[in-house]
Amino acid sequence: MKLQNSYLADFLSLLFPQLCPACGNDLVAHEKIICTDCLYNLPQTNFHLHADNIVARQFWGKINLETAYALYYFTKGGKVQNLMHHFKYNGMQQIGNLLGNIAGSQLNKNEKFAGVDYIIPVPLHKSRLKERGYNQSACFAHGLAEKLPAVVEENNLVRTKATQTQTHRSRFARFENMQEVFVVNNPERLKDKHVLLVDDIVTTGSTLEACAIPLLNIPGLKLSIATIAYAE
Repeated sequence: MKLQNSYLADFLSLLFPQLCPACGNDLVAHEKIICTDCLYNLPQTNFHLHADNIVARQFWGKINLETAYALYYFTKGGKVQNLMHHFKYNGMQQIGNLLGNIAGSQLNKNEKFAGVDYIIPVPLHKSRLKERGYNQSACFAHGLAEKLPAVVEENNLVRTKATQTQTHRSRFARFENMQEVFVVNNPERLKDKHVLLVDDIVTTGSTLEACAIPLLNIPGLKLSIATIAYAE
């Protein structure tokens, strides 16, 4: 029976081939979501090994962080961009969970990240969530939580305004666009806790900074940041 099922799976893959969202090549037997070559060769940052990394430095003098991290480097036209496009716009939520697992396995070996209590995804406005059907940052957060001893807190930090796209805006314009966009519904729950704020991509850091401001007003809260990719 197992052999028959294997033949059936091979036959179906010929009719309806599954493609790697990063490189576009066919997935072969036992490969799931992303091909083996991409899993091993996507440009990892290894920022979890260096407290003084590019992402952390972006927030120096702006917000008080414990540590910061991104899993991959994002380059225009590269495989990570392909991956993120399928994740955000083609409904491939499973990509976020997989990348969360990969990132969580790295962060679980880091003392600072291992002490996280709650994982909070950057929220979407309800209109954008309805349009897309899911929050890509939440998918990543749940993948992280499978590898970290932490709880995903989705509905505490909320976005109160639907902002315009940040693409092609300057850093200052991005920051202005995000002012007073986020609020915390239940700050008492996060008091004296270590929170990991997560997003899909960090560029200027304006969105993460805007999220961090109300969180850091909570007494005793410690904040760290993790993203799937870093784009220069």
